[in-house]
Amino acid sequence: MAKQNLVSVTNELIESYGNTAKNVIIACRVGNKRAVSYVDQSWATAVKKTGTRLNADVRGNAIATQKKITAYYAKGVETTTANADLAINKAVELAGKGVVQVAANANRFEKSTGVTALSTLAVATLPAAQAVVKAAAKLEEQSEVLAKKIAGSPVKAKATAAKRAVVKKATAVAKTATKTVRKAAKKVAAPVVAA
Repeated sequence: MAKQNLVSVTNELIESYGNTAKNVIIACRVGNKRAVSYVDQSWATAVKKTGTRLNADVRGNAIATQKKITAYYAKGVETTTANADLAINKAVELAGKGVVQVAANANRFEKSTGVTALSTLAVATLPAAQAVVKAAAKLEEQSEVLAKKIAGSPVKAKATAAKRAVVKKATAVAKTATKTVRKAAKKVAAPVVAA
């Protein structure tokens, strides 16, 4: 195990919270797509139940209008969640850079003054920071389970790792989860297009 310092632990925490936020965004995106699908199906069923009480043009216009409205709504949700995803990425990136910069400034301060109080404080707070990272990892895992449940894919419980992988692995996992949820969302959205 590579020796951890407060900077690496803090960056792990930031990334974990970023991944949790992305999982919530995925859940919102897929949940809204499912809601749109349900509304479209319910509307189509209600229009079909009217039978001959409405002429064919009115029924066709009612279904076409409903599809346009839900398409606008779905586009709005997609745009909003895509922008939220970009904002999370930028926030995680900036926070990580900020932590590195603060550590560099603290190191320069200690070298110039000869006072090592900041290093001592960082070493003292490391166990607490590691405990917070473990809790954040559990939260991230549960948010991923929630996103998968909403997407309708089978949920496989996995053991929480005591030690988190490097940033590249976390990014790869997030991308895989996003692809899985998008595939499920396309399956859910398919009946809407066919209706």
